[in-house]
Amino acid sequence: MMAKSNSGKSGKKVVTDQELKDVATEEVTATDEAPEVEGTDVNVDEVEEVPADDPEAAMAAKPKPVPKGSRRGSKALMLELEKVKEIAQGNEDKYKRLLAEFDNARQRNEKESKKMYDIGAKEVLEKLLPVVDNFERALDSIPEEDRERSFEQGVDKIYRQLMVYLESIEVVPMNAVGTAFNPDLHNAVIHVEDEEYGENIVVEEMQKGYMYKDQVLRHSMVKVAN
Repeated sequence: MMAKSNSGKSGKKVVTDQELKDVATEEVTATDEAPEVEGTDVNVDEVEEVPADDPEAAMAAKPKPVPKGSRRGSKALMLELEKVKEIAQGNEDKYKRLLAEFDNARQRNEKESKKMYDIGAKEVLEKLLPVVDNFERALDSIPEEDRERSFEQGVDKIYRQLMVYLESIEVVPMNAVGTAFNPDLHNAVIHVEDEEYGENIVVEEMQKGYMYKDQVLRHSMVKVAN
């Protein structure tokens, strides 16, 4: 049934169904053509639809935090990091220098300790050499026919044992006979004319000289040919 558009007897305006439809169409059109709001840039296509009834999917769809290693620090933070690196490098250099100084000091102490030990050993060994001389004099004085007796054999064995021990601690005789005279090693007490030997050759060792390692323990008293 169509409503009449003309006025009734009461003077009121009657709106027809067609007019109501036209008004509704105009309102819908105005809503669809609403202007876009400035400052928004939403890409609807990139929005992932998450089912409302799936909480795990909703959590996975949330944006993940950026790892600390990928974050760009501020300029002040980078400067502070450089300062810390410089301090660490300086501490490392100081440590290396101290380590080198400590190693050098340790080596010096070892050398000094060894030197002091050798000095003390020399003093003891010098006092022991007269005992060796007496053993040699005693053995030289034994007659040839008595050398096979048990007592003389015992003395000879003790002397040889003592010499082996001295050699084990690097105490060795010079054995200067037949060598050229060396004032650093020999002490010339007699000069003789002997054509069998060349000039400045040691012809006899009156008292044996000994070396301790690379040091003179006792100079050799020698007879030298001119």
